Amino acid sequence: MTQTDFHHATPVYEYLDGWTEDITGARSFEDLPKNAQRYVRTLEEMAGAPISAIGVGPGRDETLELRSLV
Repeated sequence: MTQTDFHHATPVYEYLDGWTEDITGARSFEDLPKNAQRYVRTLEEMAGAPISAIGVGPGRDETLELRSLV
């Protein structure tokens, strides 16, 4: 793509339901609220690529590995 292509691009907005639950205690994908799970799956569909990890907090132990990173 060129800068001209981006200049003529029109954004497409997707509205997704959010969540209010604290996710810092999640240690697996299934621990996430259903709307958070839908959000991740929707991003994968839109990007056409799998998501391997999700951060749910600042600590190293607060990263959910959805697919092997190795």
